[in-house]
Amino acid sequence: MKSKKTLVIGASTNPERYSYRAINMLVGKGHSVLAIGQKTGEVAGVKIQTKAMPVKNIDTITLYLNPVRQRDYYNYIVESHPKRVIFNPGTENPQLYQLLESNGIEVEVACTLVLLATNQY
Repeated sequence: MKSKKTLVIGASTNPERYSYRAINMLVGKGHSVLAIGQKTGEVAGVKIQTKAMPVKNIDTITLYLNPVRQRDYYNYIVESHPKRVIFNPGTENPQLYQLLESNGIEVEVACTLVLLATNQY
């Protein structure tokens, strides 16, 4: 399996959060991970940034933000030119789907944890 550079938006240091589990699973499966969250911290050796940092060669962005909070990241996501964006349960956003697709970015409405667990990531 090829390592996919992944950006987690909505990252948390709280072990109860799905973003926390996703970071651990991504790292455990050998993927390169970057993370943006509300608070700084570290999960599985990945430092969580609080500001959107310039990124290159991103394969996947996986979202853990509700649609209202996603608005602040629309331009950032498009300008990052990921191959795909995964909308995890609770993050579904038809407005952002349209924006991404019109910019040639694949939209996937799925659960990152399930994709990883079933080797479909």
